[in-house]
Amino acid sequence: MTTVTESKKPSFDRLTDELLAELRAEIGTEIKGPPGFITEATRDGIRHFALGIGDENPLWLDETYAKKSPHGGLMAPPFILFAMNRTAWGARGLRGIHSMFSGSYFEWRRGIRHGDELTSKTILKDLIIKEHSKFAGRTIKQIREVTFRDKAGEIVALARPYSFRMERDAASSKRKYFSLSKPNYSAEEYARIAADYDKEVRRGDQKRYWQDVEIGENLPHVVKGPLTVTDIIVWLLGFGGQWLRAHGDAVRWYLRHPKGGILNNFGAYEPPEIVHWDDELARRVGVPAAYDYGPQRLSWLGHLVTNWIGDHGFLRDMDVQVRRFNLVGDTTWCRGKVVEKLQEDDRHLVRLEIWAEDQRGDVTAKGVATVELPSK
Repeated sequence: MTTVTESKKPSFDRLTDELLAELRAEIGTEIKGPPGFITEATRDGIRHFALGIGDENPLWLDETYAKKSPHGGLMAPPFILFAMNRTAWGARGLRGIHSMFSGSYFEWRRGIRHGDELTSKTILKDLIIKEHSKFAGRTIKQIREVTFRDKAGEIVALARPYSFRMERDAASSKRKYFSLSKPNYSAEEYARIAADYDKEVRRGDQKRYWQDVEIGENLPHVVKGPLTVTDIIVWLLGFGGQWLRAHGDAVRWYLRHPKGGILNNFGAYEPPEIVHWDDELARRVGVPAAYDYGPQRLSWLGHLVTNWIGDHGFLRDMDVQVRRFNLVGDTTWCRGKVVEKLQEDDRHLVRLEIWAEDQRGDVTAKGVATVELPSK
């Protein structure tokens, strides 16, 4: 049997002026693609997404508990929106040019309830070109805008996600992050991480009143990891992926779009997402090992915030940047603190700084969130 050796692997495409002009012409137009992995927040859809991010909140999982809550029934984690749209997180393709999700602003008009059937529309809003990035040379920041509506046509949520597009060969040759190495945990270190899971605090049905919150107050942390490929698989069971296809559906798609995949060692095409579980192909796009999905970390930070606000609070908005790679093997602690209290009409709001920090002490994602709390 022959294999595709390293020396015979074809080079990836270049980010040409022609490709940029083609993409720039689409600013302001709708990005169309396949439907979301889920189109309705079913019990199973909610459960798979919640467990995929490691969030065991009974408000998402326990119908008896949820019926007694202020919502009167099952709710969904706010970031289940990631599973309801495939065009926003990977965006419009550029043939052979890699995309890395790098952050998003989200705004929720209301919570997402069991049974919600949402449609979404994605618009390409803007392109920002950086000619000489340290990671991959010429890169594009590709900004989208997504509107989620319910069956009545009412806006449920808005998002402004963005990704960076770069040449795979350029990123691989620069090796900016290749000094990062996978951890090797001792039994004692692993036990300490396991103990941190037991320290998770969920506010639940106990009201957190706005008047009782103090500026500078820390949120109880949420731990995620050590990240395994299995964790990523379970995430995909809820999220659904962006380009995942199998068997004949996959083969026919790659024959139509040969630059939509990455050639593996035995000459078959894999989706770009293989970088999330295959070390070798991750290295070919400039990352030293397989790494998580950026939307995972936003969802983990959502877990942190919904734990803190409890059943009576409401996550109004969140704006998070994905700043560093989270490699398979890394452990992430999601943290936050109160930075501001304010009132808008009769709404009592709290602003939070939130961030994700790995076992090296590096901040891999950071942002802000606004929550609404009950008042005495």
